[in-house]
Amino acid sequence: MYNFDTLTTRRGSDCYKWDLDKPSDDILPMWVADMDFPTAPKIIEAISHRVSHGIFGYTRVPQSFYDSIVGWYARRYACHVAPDSILYTSGVVPAVSAIIKALTSPSDKVVVLTPVYNCFFSSIRNNGCQPLEVPLLRTADSYVVDFDALSAALAQPEAKILLLCSPHNPAGRVWSSDELTHIGRLCLQNNVILVSDEIHSGLIMPGHTFVPFASLAPDIVANSITTSSSSKSFNTAGLQISYIFTDNELWRQKIDRAININEVCDVNPFGIIALQTAYNECEDYLEELCRYIFDNYQFVRTYLAQHLPKVQVIDLQGTYLVWLDVRSLKVSSNVLHHRLLSEGHLRLSPGNIYGLSGEGYMRLNIATQRSRLAEGLRRLVSVLAPLQ
Repeated sequence: MYNFDTLTTRRGSDCYKWDLDKPSDDILPMWVADMDFPTAPKIIEAISHRVSHGIFGYTRVPQSFYDSIVGWYARRYACHVAPDSILYTSGVVPAVSAIIKALTSPSDKVVVLTPVYNCFFSSIRNNGCQPLEVPLLRTADSYVVDFDALSAALAQPEAKILLLCSPHNPAGRVWSSDELTHIGRLCLQNNVILVSDEIHSGLIMPGHTFVPFASLAPDIVANSITTSSSSKSFNTAGLQISYIFTDNELWRQKIDRAININEVCDVNPFGIIALQTAYNECEDYLEELCRYIFDNYQFVRTYLAQHLPKVQVIDLQGTYLVWLDVRSLKVSSNVLHHRLLSEGHLRLSPGNIYGLSGEGYMRLNIATQRSRLAEGLRRLVSVLAPLQ
């Protein structure tokens, strides 16, 4: 029903992904986490209808916004989210920053499972806290949690929050109910608040099931805060909308105050409309999108196995971000990043920005048309094959 193969032209639209580099540089961008696919037609139609009104003043967030989130979690995950537990803000990174500001003091530690989304580190440090890295353990072509190391980190008196990426970016893991429960129990035992960033939760590959943290045992959920958005799944990040929910009323009050202190309490009308339409009307689009992304992932595995066998492709269970193990090439992530830019005219994300355990890896965004992905892989191989 949806044609994800049709090439789009984004350069010249002030798109951060494509317009960071000059057109004359012929850089193919496969780095920052947004997609080269148009969003769902029903979202475009709903926004176009709002545009036709012609007046774009300050916006009230309607009850229908909260209802769409409640309905989404109920339908897809059989998970109850109370409408009055939800706060809105402009993005998941501002949400994370507001949560840290609200619930920590300077010099506190925020535990992260690394390699992990690079903006976690800036949100932590910008609020005067310190990141406490707990490296994930590599197992064959995937990762698992080192629960002994995590337990030791959470036991540190300065540890106040565990910031969990679920699904995990960039490792591609979709955490199981048992894993999440184990993490949640450790947080409870150590009086550490669990904050679950679930922005990639719609992007789940075949054979895997996303488990919202809010669907676990009540005592674990009571010690948690969830933040998410429709923006990654439906490619609407520029519309600036996200949400936070927690059953803890005192935490909500503190977070709401921090949102206002950080001046991220105003959202635009198009973001509200996009989220409501996505959650109420566009599940079929998302299902087809995930199948296309999974086919792209299979294409990557086959192509690199043939042309770049010493680079290992980590198992992709969720997100559209493929994590490449390039340690066998014995060249640092930063050096590879610059060589790919200068020699291959290809921009990937160097693994070292995702924490100490990201060194020796590269992150590849595969949410693009198959023909463009094939060209990106050709450029990747042209630069890296001589290093094998």
